[in-house]
Amino acid sequence: MLNRFQDLFSKGKKGIGIELAPERISIAQLRKQGQGYKLVSLHTHEVPEGLFDGGKIIDAASLAELVTEILDEHKLKVEQVATAVPMREAVIRIIPIPAELDDTELRDMVLNHEAGLYLPYPREEVDLDYQKLGFFMDEDGIEKVQVLLVATRREVTDTYLDTFQLVGLKVDVLEINSFALIRTIREQLRQFAPQEAAVLVDIEFDSTEIAIIVDGVPQFSRTVPIGTFQLQSALSRAMNLPTSRNTELLQGMTIPNTPVDGIRTGATGINPGMAALLRVLGELADELRRSIDFYLNQSENLEVAQLLLAGPGGGIGQLDEFFTQRLSLPTTQVDPIAALSLEMEQDVPPVQRPGLGTVLGLGLREV
Repeated sequence: MLNRFQDLFSKGKKGIGIELAPERISIAQLRKQGQGYKLVSLHTHEVPEGLFDGGKIIDAASLAELVTEILDEHKLKVEQVATAVPMREAVIRIIPIPAELDDTELRDMVLNHEAGLYLPYPREEVDLDYQKLGFFMDEDGIEKVQVLLVATRREVTDTYLDTFQLVGLKVDVLEINSFALIRTIREQLRQFAPQEAAVLVDIEFDSTEIAIIVDGVPQFSRTVPIGTFQLQSALSRAMNLPTSRNTELLQGMTIPNTPVDGIRTGATGINPGMAALLRVLGELADELRRSIDFYLNQSENLEVAQLLLAGPGGGIGQLDEFFTQRLSLPTTQVDPIAALSLEMEQDVPPVQRPGLGTVLGLGLREV
């Protein structure tokens, strides 16, 4: 039902942002300070194996217990929370609707007629929300309005609501993680012209979420099953080390400036561990290229201006230079703390900063 998901685009109240991920729980609390924000609390804790499977929560009770322990440990007293569902669990579409419809008619058109055309599962099994965007003239000269439609399966929504209900927190904002990340870097996105697209590359634990953004709105999204776990596993196997969920080894790596031909042929002159890591990164780069080409082939007069690396894997040393060379596209590792000009007392190493984009975006909803 829509009212289960109705706060996707609304403003939050005073609370806390919590990101639930297969390998970590991240918590952020911000407050307004002058023209900017101050980071009041920022905490990240490891999640043990067995609470998630394929990116989905499978043990809500144990996860809720872990969240409760973290809140108690840091003496965080709040009643409500902003949290996010992974983009891979969502359907995000921009659909054209006749502009002459009033709000009631538009709501009926989107929810009861148009939505079913874009959903890969029955309408009664999803939670939906939508937001009007800009007006445009179609090829027949008819004025229409673009509507951003977002849907998740109700069973996914229920899992997040149930988890926080067990914690004793009210979920007053439930959104898609890529939307929270976009909110964090919105000033950076405003530098691009309307005909320029930015590609947000969110390298998470067991997948990479790709979102192509134009005018601050995701126009295309895709999930690739390559994340920090796959990268570190390749590295560990090649070095005869045990595979671990802790990606500390990976975060300590720096990608060498290696010619593309050398990576493809194996003639890199580097150790087997790094060579294995580069091969998996090469696979990810190829998937990125396919996604970009697919989108551009369907779009007129549009160019990709920049790749933006985010997520726990986005801060790997010189990863931006690797993608710049491999894809011939300018690439930047996002720094959410700098993007928000956050005042903060604790220092966060550069390699960890790209992984904070989503939780800081959630924290902004609760300021």
